[in-house]
Amino acid sequence: MDKKIVHQFSEFEIPSYEQWRDLTEKSLKGASFEKRLITETYEGILLRPMYRKEDAANLPFLQSLPGMAPFTRGTKTLINGWEINQEINVGIPTSFNKVARHDLSKGQTSLNIVLDTPTKSGINANEATSEVGKAGLSISGVTDVADALQNIDFGNVPIHVGAGANSLPILALIIAHLEQSGRQVEELHGCIGMDPISELVTNGTLAYGLEDCYTLMADITKWANKNTPHLQTVLIHGNVYHDGGSSAVEELAFSLSTGVEYLQALTSQGIDINKAASSIRFSFSIGSGYFMEIAKLRAARTLWARIVETFGGNEEAQKMTMHARTSAWTKTVFDPYVNMLRATTEAFSAAVGGADSIHVSCFDEAIQKSTAFSRRIARNASIILKEEAHITRTIDPAGGSWYVEVLTNEVAKKAWGLLQETERKGGIFQALIKEFPQNVVQQTASKRVRNIAHRKDIFVGTNMYVNLAEKEVDWIALNETPQINDHINQVVDRAHISVGSLAVISNKTETAIQAAKQGASLGEIAKATGWKSEAAVCVKAIKPTRGALQFEELRQSIDEMAEKTGNRPIVFLANLGPISDHKVRADFAAGFFEVGGFDVVIQNNGFGSIKKAAEAIVASMADFVIICGKDEDYQQAAIPLAMSIKKTDAKITVLIAGKPSEVDEVRYKEAGISEFIHVGSNCYDVLSQLLQEKGVAVS
Repeated sequence: MDKKIVHQFSEFEIPSYEQWRDLTEKSLKGASFEKRLITETYEGILLRPMYRKEDAANLPFLQSLPGMAPFTRGTKTLINGWEINQEINVGIPTSFNKVARHDLSKGQTSLNIVLDTPTKSGINANEATSEVGKAGLSISGVTDVADALQNIDFGNVPIHVGAGANSLPILALIIAHLEQSGRQVEELHGCIGMDPISELVTNGTLAYGLEDCYTLMADITKWANKNTPHLQTVLIHGNVYHDGGSSAVEELAFSLSTGVEYLQALTSQGIDINKAASSIRFSFSIGSGYFMEIAKLRAARTLWARIVETFGGNEEAQKMTMHARTSAWTKTVFDPYVNMLRATTEAFSAAVGGADSIHVSCFDEAIQKSTAFSRRIARNASIILKEEAHITRTIDPAGGSWYVEVLTNEVAKKAWGLLQETERKGGIFQALIKEFPQNVVQQTASKRVRNIAHRKDIFVGTNMYVNLAEKEVDWIALNETPQINDHINQVVDRAHISVGSLAVISNKTETAIQAAKQGASLGEIAKATGWKSEAAVCVKAIKPTRGALQFEELRQSIDEMAEKTGNRPIVFLANLGPISDHKVRADFAAGFFEVGGFDVVIQNNGFGSIKKAAEAIVASMADFVIICGKDEDYQQAAIPLAMSIKKTDAKITVLIAGKPSEVDEVRYKEAGISEFIHVGSNCYDVLSQLLQEKGVAVS
C-alpha cells in the first residue's frame, strides 16, 4: 500500500468492538442487539453482524496453504477450475449419445450419466413395471452402452455415474463395450460409483444385503486399482439428506459417517487405506445459504483429511474429491426462470468453495426433463463463472475472510460432533436402523417448512412476489415414450446367457465383464451378484422434496378449480381512508392472497363511508373481504362494516389486515371477522383453511 495513504489513514482512531457495539445499540433505540443483529442458522450457528481479525486468530487450519493438509483451502496448488459436469438425463441410448456429444462440444467437460430407476436397481427395461427412461438413461445390455457412448473420447472426457447400490452391472457393461471396441480401458477416468447407503436412505429398502454390497465394492475397487487406476468406484451422495430438508451440518456429518463405514468395509477386505480413500468421491448439494455452503465444502475437506489420517492414510489419500450439485430443494415450478438465478448463485458458492466438478441444475428441473435450451443456459452459467467472472484465477478466493474462516471452523465443529454421535450409535447403518439421521433431518425440515409457511424463508415467485400472469414454459421436453416402447421391445428380442452366481467367485468384476462381452444383460449380472426381488434391508426413508412444494400444491388446487369452474376465489380489499392510511396493509394483503392463486380485486383508493364499501363488496361477488387501514379506522369502521357484509351475505368471509389487541380481537370476532393476517401469520395454514371452508380440496 502507498505510504502516503497509510499515513492519511493513521490519522483516524480505530474504534474498538465495544465502541462499535455501543453505537449500534443506540441506533436500535432499545431493541435487542441479539434479536435484531444475531441470526441463528438451521445449523445452530449464531451469525454475528461483524467479524474481526481476532475472531479468526487461533483457528487451527488458518496457516495452511492450498494443496496442503488439512486441505481447507483446497487440494490443488495449480489453478485449473472445475469440471463442467452437467447431468444428462435422456432415456434412449441413441438420443443420449446425440445430446452428450452436442453438449460436450459446447463447453461441457465431463460426462455425467444419470441412470433411470430400473437400471440403477439392476432391472432390465423389459422386466420393469414402470419408470423406464423416466429419470435417466435406460441400459439393459452392451448394445445400449455402445449406442449411448459411441464416439465419446474417454481419454479426454471424465465419466461420472451414480450407479446405485451395486455398480458392477453397469461397470461390467461399460468395460465390455470398451474392450469390444478396441478402446483403452486404462484411460477411463472419473467415477462409476456405488453407494448402497444413499439408496437405502432414499428408498427405504435395498435389493441386496449390505455385506454383499461391501464385498462387491471391495472387489470392484481392487479391479479398478489394477486396470483403471484413475477411476473411482464409490460415490457418496450427501444430496439425499439435503433434498430431505437437512442443514449443511447434517448433510456433511452423515455423508462423512458413510465415508467412515465404506473405509472400514474396504480396508477390512484387504484394500490399503490409501487406495481405499482415493477410490471415494463425495457429492454434495449446494443450497441458497451462500457463505454457509462455501464453509460446508471447506469444512468437508478438512474433516475428511482428519478421518483418513486417523485410518493411517497419507496426505495424498487425505484429499477429498468433491462433486457439487446445485440444490433441487430450492427449485420451483412457478416462476421457473427465477431458478436460473438460484442455480447461478449456488454454483458460485460451489466454485468459491472449491468443488472439483459442478452440475448447475436446469431451470425447468422441477417441471420436466431438461431441454436443449435449459441445458445450454445451465451449462453457460459455469462457463460464465469461469471465463467472464474469472473465479478460476484465484485458489480459495474466500480464504482470509474472517467471516468465512470462522464459519468454516464452526461448521466443522458442529459436523464433527454430529459425526461422533452417529458413530457412537454404531455407525451410519446402525444409526439409520435406529432412525437417528431420519429424525434429525425431519426436525430441521419441519423448521424449514414452518418458516416457509410463515414466509420468513422466501421463495420469490412462490410464497412472495408472485406473478399470476406468468405463462407456461415455452421450451417443452421431447416426449420419449414411443422410443421407450421400442427400446423395451428390442431388449426382449436379445439373446442372453446364464451368468450363474458370482457370490462364490473371487474375481467377480472380471467374471462379470467377460459375461457381459458374451451377451449377459444388466439384470442377469445383478441377479448373479445377489439382487433379490424382495427387500433385503429396510429402514425408514428420507424422501426428497422441495421447499416450495406446499405453496405450489395450494396454488395448483386453485388452478384446477379455475379450470373446472372458470373462476378463482375472489378477494376484495376494503380499503379505509386515504391511500396513505391503507396502502401498506393493502399491499401486504394482496401479496398474502396472491401466493395462493386467489383473484385479488383492488378497485378503490379508499372508501369514505361504510355504506359505499359494503355496496362495492356486494357488487364484486367476492368470496373474501379484507379490511385494510389504520388501527384507529378499525376502531370506528371494522365492526359495522363486517356486520353489514354478513347481513347482506353470510357466506362472505371477512378478515382484517393487521394484528389487533386481544380485547379487540374478541370484539371483532363477535362481529363476524374470522381471521387476522399479519407478518406473523402462517400464510399457508391460513390460505389452505380458508379454501377448505369454501369446499376447495388442497392436495
